[in-house]
Amino acid sequence: MIGKKIYNIRRKKGMTLSELAKRSNISKSYLSVIERSINENPSIQVIHKIAAGLDVDIKTIIGTDKEQKQYIENEWIEFVSELKKTGIDKKQIHEYKAVIEFIKWRKENTSNDEM
Repeated sequence: MIGKKIYNIRRKKGMTLSELAKRSNISKSYLSVIERSINENPSIQVIHKIAAGLDVDIKTIIGTDKEQKQYIENEWIEFVSELKKTGIDKKQIHEYKAVIEFIKWRKENTSNDEM
């Protein structure tokens, strides 16, 4: 369960396995073992390192699904606030769909190349 949460947060943040391993100062292979739930009980020190690498509170990783959902909701609220600050209103969102689709395509293709 912890591994899946780490994986999901990392992917939502657009990070590669290598990038998170480097930010967390743990080996890529060990992080992979954790994400795939081969090691289901990493030490609290390792979880702290990963949380720091993801720039999240440790509760986000070891917390309940309800806490995880709240974290994701807060990320969306922050994203919408940033859009508003740039002057984009919700009537204009459809104009940016092509850009969003391109970013999504690039991210998927880049991630596949690195894994």
